[in-house]
Amino acid sequence: MESAFYSLATRSNFNKALNHFFKVNEIVDYLDSKRNLADVINADLDQNEILTDQILPIVGAVIRDKYQYSYDSYNVHDTVTDFTKISAETAKWTALDILIVYYTPSGETTLVNPKNQAHWERVRELGKDQAMVIYARHLKEPKDSKIEQEAIAAIEEMISGKDVFINKEFIDQTVAPKVEAPRPTPQAAAVAAGQRRMTPKYSVQVTNELFHNGNVEAWKRIIESYKVSHPDLEVMIFYENELINDINTLFKWGKVKTGGLIFFQISGENIRNVSKLQKYLFEGASPRFEQFLKLGVGKVLKLF
Repeated sequence: MESAFYSLATRSNFNKALNHFFKVNEIVDYLDSKRNLADVINADLDQNEILTDQILPIVGAVIRDKYQYSYDSYNVHDTVTDFTKISAETAKWTALDILIVYYTPSGETTLVNPKNQAHWERVRELGKDQAMVIYARHLKEPKDSKIEQEAIAAIEEMISGKDVFINKEFIDQTVAPKVEAPRPTPQAAAVAAGQRRMTPKYSVQVTNELFHNGNVEAWKRIIESYKVSHPDLEVMIFYENELINDINTLFKWGKVKTGGLIFFQISGENIRNVSKLQKYLFEGASPRFEQFLKLGVGKVLKLF
């Protein structure tokens, strides 16, 4: 007997499903205007308008079923940390829309528009043997799946560090290269008048069995090091949409457990080293936190 609708028997589940359907319709409108799904989803995540468990269902329903992007799964051969070439090259591919679904070592699903350098900064690095699925859609009519597959193969070769031959059909000469600008958060709009910028909220997943006192001390030292090196910038910590003024509260009563997400945001004029800070905070929230506690009390880590 079909049981697909049993979960909708409660009001909360019904409303959750309804909101998801509204969001999918909104995203379809965006893609009809040739926007990239990763640009749309990541902006929604930054503004807490979508949940991470909605990402893959949206990719399946919209990218694979509705628009029928070509795709291929790929395992990263060696760790990659420099994405400048990939971003610069794919930005020229105006005849193609590209989406990468990357599965991080911590178990998160991250969407990347390879044309958007900010998305690579979210990822920080592609881990060896980590899986990704690369999707491509030829934007010209008639749609050519061979060009889509060729573009996917070219991206895989660039990720593996190879030089690639670029098909001239990747480029629509009537369209200028464009990278989606991130939608400003309400907080960013509020500080714009003061000539201060504010980043989106970046997530850090806790991989230790508990975000305990050692993790807290590691985070304090990492953030202290960042502030000493960047005195013009402010680091804000968020948990469950609440601004955390005292990081100590995150380990009280076992509040944050493994798999939990803590977010941070940076404000200031010359924002820099965000990906490096995210990398260190990830390490500080992992079983490897002790590396940040080896320096004597009263001394500042030189991380940045």
